[in-house]
Amino acid sequence: MKLCFLLLSAVALFTGVLHAAPPNVIIIFADDLGYGDLGCYGSPVIRTPNLDRMASEGLRFTDFYSASEVCTPSRAALLTGRLPIRSGMCGNRRVLFPNSEGGLPPAEITIAEALKEKGYATMHIGKWHLGIHAGSRPLDQGFDHSFGLPYSNDMDGRPDLPKGSSGSPNPPHDGWNVALLRDGEVVEQPADQTTLTKRYTEEAVKFIREKKSSPFFLYMPHTFPHVPMFASPAFKGKSRAGIYGDAVEELDWSVGQVLDTLRQEGLAENTLVFFTSDNGPWLIMGDQGGSAGLLKDGKGSTWEGGMRVPGIAWMPGRIKPGVTTQLASTMDLLPTALALAKAPAPKDVTLDGTDLAPLLFESKPLPARPYFYYRGDQLFACRLGDWKAHFQTQTGYGQPKAEAHEPPLLFHLGRDPSEKRNVAANHADVLARIQEAVKQHQAGVVPGVPQLK
Repeated sequence: MKLCFLLLSAVALFTGVLHAAPPNVIIIFADDLGYGDLGCYGSPVIRTPNLDRMASEGLRFTDFYSASEVCTPSRAALLTGRLPIRSGMCGNRRVLFPNSEGGLPPAEITIAEALKEKGYATMHIGKWHLGIHAGSRPLDQGFDHSFGLPYSNDMDGRPDLPKGSSGSPNPPHDGWNVALLRDGEVVEQPADQTTLTKRYTEEAVKFIREKKSSPFFLYMPHTFPHVPMFASPAFKGKSRAGIYGDAVEELDWSVGQVLDTLRQEGLAENTLVFFTSDNGPWLIMGDQGGSAGLLKDGKGSTWEGGMRVPGIAWMPGRIKPGVTTQLASTMDLLPTALALAKAPAPKDVTLDGTDLAPLLFESKPLPARPYFYYRGDQLFACRLGDWKAHFQTQTGYGQPKAEAHEPPLLFHLGRDPSEKRNVAANHADVLARIQEAVKQHQAGVVPGVPQLK
């Protein structure tokens, strides 16, 4: 009897130690994935059983936003918890290019840097696109290790590449000279893009297994479904949605491998996994451009289709399964991760995100707050509750100049998520509240030194 008691006490103590261990954090970030591209968000043609299961076991957001309509600023915002205008990671050029002089400023505090201070192992796997110069690279921004591409897979195109090759359903494998890097050193150039999702996944599984005894942070920004579109032989030609669907279904497989590894290693209950996208679908790419579902426009615009994206939070036993209409964004991930790790918020830094823990773990509503839609360094729109006002509008691509609106356009996103019915004439009081929120916001914004040169 005494032996049994001692054994039970030891098990209880061991279990308590496990529960007391700092939670791991994994962020999986798709590139140009639209709101309507997953089964759990209504896609009738792309099969995503692993993400659908993740959504059914976790919390699926209906109103989750990227902080920008294109990739460089959206990545800066996710890692810093700050609007890109504050770090200078936005502007007329929209994203960083191989010949850009700037990058994520060294003074910015990333999730990786903050968690590393708490003893976390940190890893970046996938597309970086936050700078290739000293101070802006993954290992300069808090990551112990990095494996992936320095920027988008359609950059470094060969000089004789035919126009439109990026959006082709059969892009040339040797059309782009982008390098695959490990810790800043070239592993392969050009990168074999048909193998990227598979290799990213293998690296992620290896990292999880190697670091399972200590807390870790894995940031996994995938290359796809950004054009040019590639898939491995195991997935190519298998989707009803063509090569775009093939790439998304392989991405879904990758998520499944990561979650299965966490389950196998007994880490699932102590790991927050968040899946989302950097912006909406690149609609001008046609069949290779994805879908925003019922939302208007796509990548490049501040209409809902450009910035409202899938958002799924998963932590079995901690996050109650469900669907939430609470407004949240990628900028909330830094304060959430830091709160989980009991890490202090960056000092003397204005954060634009909020800790999602009360919503995730206690199903409590978040405080009401406005959400600001920037295109480059210009504020285009603001959402307050279910109301959204557009001060300027511009399609993602093809419209040379923005159109200013006075009075602003006004839509009720609860009743009109497709932004078809402008009701500004009937709700002057709502517009006044939104304009006051914008006035207060702009009074506190100090733009950073422009980096997208």
